[in-house]
Amino acid sequence: MTIAENIMARRSPVPNIRGGVCRAITVALLLSTPLGLQAKVDPASVYEPVAPTIEQARANILIARQLQFTHFRDLNISDELSANVFEAYLDYLDGQRIYLTKADIEKFDQIKGQLGSALKTGQLQPGFDIYNLVQQRVIERLKFAIGVIENGIDKLDFTENESILVDRSEADWVADSKALDELWRKRIKNAVLAQRLSGTKDEAIADTLLRRYEGQLKRAYQARSEDAFQAYMNAFTGMWDPHTSYFSPRTSENFNINMSLSLEGIGAVLQSDNEYTKVVRLVPGGPASKQGELQPADRIVSVAQEGEKPVNVIGWRLDEVVDLIRGPRNSSVTLEVIPATASDETMTETIAITRDEVKLEEQSASKDTLHLQRGGKEYTIGVITIPTFYADFQAMQAGDPNYKSTTRDVRELITQLKAEGVDGLVIDLRNNGGGALHEANDMVGLFIDKGPTVQIRNANNDVQVLVDEDPSVAYAGPLVVLTNRMSASASEIFAGAIQDYGRGLVVGSQTFGKGTVQAVRPLNHGQLKITQSKFYRVSGGSTQHKGVIPDIEIPSRIDKTRIGEDALEHALPWDQIEAVPHTRYYDFSSIIDELRQRHDQRFATSPEFSLLQKEIDFLTKQRATDRVSLNLNERREEYEQIERTRLAIANARRELDGKPPFESLEALEDWQDQQAADLASTDDEVDFIIREGGQIMADMLDLNSRMASILTPQQLAAQTPAVTSSP
Repeated sequence: MTIAENIMARRSPVPNIRGGVCRAITVALLLSTPLGLQAKVDPASVYEPVAPTIEQARANILIARQLQFTHFRDLNISDELSANVFEAYLDYLDGQRIYLTKADIEKFDQIKGQLGSALKTGQLQPGFDIYNLVQQRVIERLKFAIGVIENGIDKLDFTENESILVDRSEADWVADSKALDELWRKRIKNAVLAQRLSGTKDEAIADTLLRRYEGQLKRAYQARSEDAFQAYMNAFTGMWDPHTSYFSPRTSENFNINMSLSLEGIGAVLQSDNEYTKVVRLVPGGPASKQGELQPADRIVSVAQEGEKPVNVIGWRLDEVVDLIRGPRNSSVTLEVIPATASDETMTETIAITRDEVKLEEQSASKDTLHLQRGGKEYTIGVITIPTFYADFQAMQAGDPNYKSTTRDVRELITQLKAEGVDGLVIDLRNNGGGALHEANDMVGLFIDKGPTVQIRNANNDVQVLVDEDPSVAYAGPLVVLTNRMSASASEIFAGAIQDYGRGLVVGSQTFGKGTVQAVRPLNHGQLKITQSKFYRVSGGSTQHKGVIPDIEIPSRIDKTRIGEDALEHALPWDQIEAVPHTRYYDFSSIIDELRQRHDQRFATSPEFSLLQKEIDFLTKQRATDRVSLNLNERREEYEQIERTRLAIANARRELDGKPPFESLEALEDWQDQQAADLASTDDEVDFIIREGGQIMADMLDLNSRMASILTPQQLAAQTPAVTSSP
C-alpha cells in the first residue's frame, strides 16, 4: 500500500491497497461538468510536434535517481534496459501494430540502444521524436478510415472469404503504407459487420464510425507535451515493476483527490491500456459493483450522459475519460464497453449506471447462516462476507466509541453468530481488493492467541514484522476462508496467515498476488509512485506474484492470463525469507485428501458447478479465438451461435433459481437494463460457492471430532508447539 493510501484510509472508507492496480485513477470522485461532444476536424489540419520542457527534463533526472537508488528492485540503466524501454514505449503507443510500418521501426534502430543513457541525463528528445512520428501515423490512418466511410460502407464487399487477426500485439509490423491501407480496410469491415449483426442500419453505422474516427483524430491533433512525457516516463518506470509509475501534475491532482475524499460516481478503478481505458476493479458497495454488468478488464469505447449522444473515448487521456464519467449523484452515465470476454474488439455492450456515493455501510462486513443436514445431524455454519478492509479513522480520532472498522465489525458479527450456536465459520474474501494493512493484522488476531501476522522487507533487506499482541481470541473453532483472483493485498495477508497458522482452510481460486508496498513521492513536476517494500508470510514465502494458493480449488470465470500480478509485465518475482516463529494450531494433512475427494464428488453432480464449467468453457473458447471472418454469412453464423449460447446459459441459471426462462436475448438484455435501473433490487440468496464452503466445513466436522467444538484460546494454543517452517 502507498503512503498516500494510508492517508486515504484516515479520511475515507475506501480500500487503500490497490490490488494490482498500475497507473490507475478511481472514477468520479467529485461533481464535475462532463467534457463537450467531439467536433469535426478539418482534414487539412497540420499536426504540431510536441517538445519536452525544462521542468520535464528535471523531473526525468529525479525519476532516474529515485529508481536506481530507492526502488526495491536493484536494476541498472543499461543498453538492455534501453531496448526494453523502447519496446514498452512502442507497445503503449501502438500496441496493436496498426499505425507504424516496418520501415518506421527501422528508423528507430539508431536510438533504440541509447534511450537509457539519455533518460539518465534528462535528454527527452529521442522519446518525443518517437511520439511525434506515431501521432503523425495515427492521423494518416484515421484520415484513411474517414475516407473509406465517407466513400460509402455499401462499397465494402462482405462476400469475400476474408478474415482478420483479433489481437495483433504479437504480429509482425506491416511492410508499408499500402499494407496498412489493406489492414485498415479489414478493420473497418469488421466494425461494420459487428454493428450490422446487432441490427444497426448502415446509415447509423456510418454515423457512429465517423464520430469515432473524427473524435480520435481530434485527440491526435490536440496532443500535448505532457502526454508524450507521461507515456515515455511510464514506459521507463515500468521496467522496475508495474506499480511504479509517473503521475503528471493533472493525474496527481486526480490521485490526491482520490486519497482525500469519499467516492462519488460509479465506483470503478481505471487505467490506460494502449488507446483504451480499461476497468481494473470495482469498488465494493459502489454503483458499478451493485449494478453487476461492468467487469474487470472491460475496455471503455464511449461514454454517454443521460439523454445525450455517446462520446467516443478511444485514444483519450485517462484523466479526460475520468472527467467525462464524473457527474452528480443520481444522474445516469452509459458506458459502451468491449467486455473482457469478447473475442473481438468490435463486440461491445452498453451499460447504464446511476452515479452515487460509495457509502461506508455498504462496504461493511455482513453475516449470514447456512443450515446443512449430514447423517441426521444439522450443522449451522456462520458466513461473514468482507468486501474490503476498512477503518473510519476520522471517527476514531474524534473519540467516537462506535467507530467502524473491519475488525470491530467482524468481532461483533462473530459474537452474534456464536450466540446462534454456529458449528463453524466461513469468511468470504472474494473480490476483496485489500485496504488498511493494520486491519488485516488485527483481524488475524481475532483467530489466534497472539503472534506475527506479516513480514515487510525493504530494499535494504531490513525486515519489519507486524504482530498481533492481543491474547484474546474472538473465535477459536473451525474456519474456511474463501478467495478468488480479485482477492488482493490485505486479503492475501489474512488468508496466508490463516493458512500458515493452520487455523483454517483456504478455498477458492489463486489470489491476485499483489505483495508490494508503494510510496508516492513529490517531484518538481508531478509525482512518482514507487515500490519500496514487499510483503512476506510468517512462513517466509512472499504473497507477491504467486498470491495464496487455496487448499481446495474452485474454478473461476476470471481469466488469470489477463488479471493478476503474474499477468503484468516486469512484476517482481516470488521469493522467500526466513520464517518467523508461529504456532501451528491444526495439521490438515490427515484429512485434506478426503476433503478434496468429497468436494470433487459434490461438484461432479452439482448443476450449479456444471453451469459454471459451461460458462468457463464458453469464455475460454471466446478468448482463444484469434481470427474472425469478414464474410457476412460466416460471421452471422458465428454471431448467432454465440448469442444462442449466452441465452442458454442465462436460462439455465434462471431454471436453477426457479424462475421462467427468457424467450429471447432481447428479453434478457431488457431484464438486465431493468436491474441496472433499480439498484435497490438485490439478490440475498447465498451463492453456491459459499454453500460449498459450508459443505467443506461440515466435512471437516465429520472427519475430525477434535474440531467439532469451539476450543478455548488456551486449548487452541496448546495443541502444537511453535514452528518456523511453512505448512
